[in-house]
Amino acid sequence: MNSLVEENYLKALHSLTSAGQSGTGVAEVSTRLGLKMPAVTSMMRKLADKGWVEYEPYRPLRLTPGGVREAAAIVRKHRLTERFLTEKMGFGWEEVHDIAEQIEHVRSPRFFEKMDELLGYPDIDPHGSPIPDADGNLPVVGGTALTDAGAGAEVRLLAVRDESTAFLTYLNQRGLRLGMSLRVVSVEAFDGSMTVAYEGRPSEVLSAAVCERLVVGA
Repeated sequence: MNSLVEENYLKALHSLTSAGQSGTGVAEVSTRLGLKMPAVTSMMRKLADKGWVEYEPYRPLRLTPGGVREAAAIVRKHRLTERFLTEKMGFGWEEVHDIAEQIEHVRSPRFFEKMDELLGYPDIDPHGSPIPDADGNLPVVGGTALTDAGAGAEVRLLAVRDESTAFLTYLNQRGLRLGMSLRVVSVEAFDGSMTVAYEGRPSEVLSAAVCERLVVGA
């Protein structure tokens, strides 16, 4: 049986490697979890002994196929829980992360199978991140950053790349939500800020830092 700490490490590795950080090492995991590097190194050796991580000093870390399945199962439980909390219980998307962090460690496959069924087998969580299926496979989710769109483009908000409470609260205050259609009115050449029009807002200026965190598609 995996410990809660091991599951948190596996989830961090899954997130870092899924984001395309091929050079993921002990330092990156240390930063992600807010832990000291010797503690991370010790855990990497432990996970390697279990066959879940390929670990060699000073080499990039990689999840083994078994490690990917273990990590994806945790991510699946977390994202299903976030979707359930928002869709069935009325929580805001900015409220659900900490609750899901606790529930993801529940060791009852049937519990999450029922949750999936009640939700109608969703592909994405409330933030637009893909939910791994029961075999650990991630659905393909397209889209590019809003910063890639030019003036006059009409796009739809598909996901966010920042799930922090502060960022999601910022989006709430500006009436932005997933599925919303956006029209890029103009792009400021000096700093990359964008004037965007959308439901309820004839124009809203968003900084480049915000636009980089918004994933959009046709």
